[in-house]
Amino acid sequence: MTVTWPPTVDDVLPDDHEQAILVGRVMTSTGPCVVTVRDERVIDITHDVPTVRDLAETADPARFVSFCEGVDLGSLAAILANTPPENRDTTIPWLLSPIDVQAVKAAGVTFAVSMIERVIEEQCGGDATEAAHFRAVLADRIGTDLSALVPGSPDTVRLKELLLAKGAWSQYLEVGLGPDAEIFTKTSPMASVGTAVDVGLHPRSKWNNPEPEVVLLISSTARIVGACLGNDVNLRDFEGRSALLLTKAKDNNASAAIGPFIRLFDSTFDLDSVRALTVDLHVSGTDGFELTAASSMSEISRDPVDLVAQLMGTHHQYPDGAVLFLGTMFAPVQDRGEPGHGFTHRPDDLVVISSPRLGGLVNRVRTSDDCEPWTYGVSDLFRSLADRGLLV
Repeated sequence: MTVTWPPTVDDVLPDDHEQAILVGRVMTSTGPCVVTVRDERVIDITHDVPTVRDLAETADPARFVSFCEGVDLGSLAAILANTPPENRDTTIPWLLSPIDVQAVKAAGVTFAVSMIERVIEEQCGGDATEAAHFRAVLADRIGTDLSALVPGSPDTVRLKELLLAKGAWSQYLEVGLGPDAEIFTKTSPMASVGTAVDVGLHPRSKWNNPEPEVVLLISSTARIVGACLGNDVNLRDFEGRSALLLTKAKDNNASAAIGPFIRLFDSTFDLDSVRALTVDLHVSGTDGFELTAASSMSEISRDPVDLVAQLMGTHHQYPDGAVLFLGTMFAPVQDRGEPGHGFTHRPDDLVVISSPRLGGLVNRVRTSDDCEPWTYGVSDLFRSLADRGLLV
């Protein structure tokens, strides 16, 4: 796979973009705008719907967008080229994350492969040099294929009893195989980044990886209205030392990438389409390193509807809706340097997360303190909308 920096239109749009209803956001000289993409042109529909949150609350978001006339802001190619901070002309638009005030949530250990790797992180205390040893020990104790187990089923209860007797049960197996999913807050509203910008790693992390995922857009009534791609950037050393460091492992400046656009559900793309997706990952480094992998949503252990029900309901309300990362089966073990040390990012890695029906999320890796600071929050958004007369 060859992807340039900044990415091109072909890199980011779905293969069938002509029939897809795509929604995103751009920053303009007057403030953030909700946009759609038509014929590779970026169309501002903010005067019809001031926030993506408001769009998700409409009866039929895809139909709503299809009837918006909007204002042409220019070609997607030009806006993409203007998005990386080092190239940016602030007098013309650039791409943002396609969400705004929604809660940003993530489900963990929803695939058997990544569940095993979380247990390995825990067993080796976040030390990558010990991962290969504990991977072999774990395979000997419980095997490597847990994909047939249904979380919360009698079979998993029996497995738990067996592993407890062996001293091999883990908190990660609890959320991977037990009745309750791991759902955590990934970052704050307005803090996620989009495509063609840098993603951030905590500068003290020595063992980390991308997590390519499907991300759902969910209304305040728990209705799933669309999907996009995400990178739930993960610090394996921090979380491996202690699960209580999850926030430090997951929520850093520019550590949540979402995009490139939300594909709204319509007659051409729905929840069954999401269940059938394959998500591809390609990492290329300036050192010549290449890594390629794929995740199939058919292997997820918990259905997206179940995960949304665990996120939201009578037990917890989200009046501004939410987005939910669905988890990943990707946990790289390919050695990048010394044998047995596995994979970790290096500065300027180019990460491409793609799926034919959702397009491509393309980001460059930096440390969080070297990424563009997050300075534009919810209060700034609503002041901008008020100044433009867009709040009713």
